[in-house]
Amino acid sequence: MGLVFYDQDGVHMERTCSVRLDRLIFMNPSLRSVLRAWSDIDLKDCWLVAGCLAQTVWNEKFRLPLEHGVSDLDLVYFDSTDLSAQSEQRNSERVRRVLSDLPLWVDVKNEARVHVWYEEKFGYPIAPYRSVRDAIDTFPTTATAVGVRPAEGGVEIYAPFGLTDMFGGIVRANKRQITAQIYEAKVSRWLSHWPNLHIVPWDESQTIGGPG
Repeated sequence: MGLVFYDQDGVHMERTCSVRLDRLIFMNPSLRSVLRAWSDIDLKDCWLVAGCLAQTVWNEKFRLPLEHGVSDLDLVYFDSTDLSAQSEQRNSERVRRVLSDLPLWVDVKNEARVHVWYEEKFGYPIAPYRSVRDAIDTFPTTATAVGVRPAEGGVEIYAPFGLTDMFGGIVRANKRQITAQIYEAKVSRWLSHWPNLHIVPWDESQTIGGPG
């Protein structure tokens, strides 16, 4: 079993969820292929993150094919020695060649350079991330603020808000960085594929405050 990070409350449930996530990742053919190609992907501090993980869990929960609604795979890494768009593009193209047999788009992002373009895209600046884990801490929802990477006997899991929202089909805003508009757009898109998700309204989300 991999390593999961969580608060002390609900430790037993979190351990159960981490075992289930490990199992489901290797049941999803696309996710399994990514982890098996890890040495060829060869990116600094690399993690498979966010939507593809939660969506695999939701598919099991709602008795759907494990790849239902999964449109892309997000691989993030951290290289503060080269913040150029050209380097990130080269890495993206190389990784997509490694994973060319997958039916899904593979998005590759250097979290060390997100602050360079974030304001232009979203309208407000952010501080530079210090690591991939620092970036995951700001992901838009508690259910998708999760990263995994291969570890002995399975996967290592980083889940700053735990895994119970993910496995409960609960979508709750992480307000540390996003706005209500970003959250609501994600909710609308997800509901088109998983209409039985339980959506916590923006105003009722109690996670870390942010720009919204």
